[in-house]
Amino acid sequence: MHDRFYADILRTPHNRAILDRWDALALPDGWLVAGCLFQTVWNLKTGRPPTADIQDYDLFYFNPDDVTDDGERRMQAHVDSLLGDLGVRIEATNQARVHLWYEDYFGHPYAPLASSREGIDRFLVPCTCVGVRPGGEVYAPNGLASLYAGELRMNPLAPHGDLFERKAASYQARWPWLTIHSPEPLPG
Repeated sequence: MHDRFYADILRTPHNRAILDRWDALALPDGWLVAGCLFQTVWNLKTGRPPTADIQDYDLFYFNPDDVTDDGERRMQAHVDSLLGDLGVRIEATNQARVHLWYEDYFGHPYAPLASSREGIDRFLVPCTCVGVRPGGEVYAPNGLASLYAGELRMNPLAPHGDLFERKAASYQARWPWLTIHSPEPLPG
């Protein structure tokens, strides 16, 4: 299924262009992640153009040696200089610093990460926990069956029901065939 997924995500020309320029990006522990991948699959399944409703293209990298805002801005400027001609919003996020801002932004604590893969592991919806690199490398810690089936469940590694419900509703508004499985109440 990984081969099918990788072939599907390449149907979005921006994904292909980003991966074609990957070596020049030189992102430490870099991954192309999230919506630009799983939304391409959902668009294809729905018969829509592969790029429909994709709002941005996310790049994760991990640099524990520079967890400053300035460091991330410099990396973003580097990414923009190499990919700005694509005409889409591309966001580079240093996963080594997410714990510094996540609670202020989302209202929930966030433990420090040890890699970009751990950041992918913590997406709110398990079927969206996907990342790719050139050459067909796919990281999908929860497999790909639920992604293709459109099964939206809350991630036990990110048990934030309020955030999950908003995210799942946003997805279902754009892809009505998706199925939302409401989270089980937490004990206590």
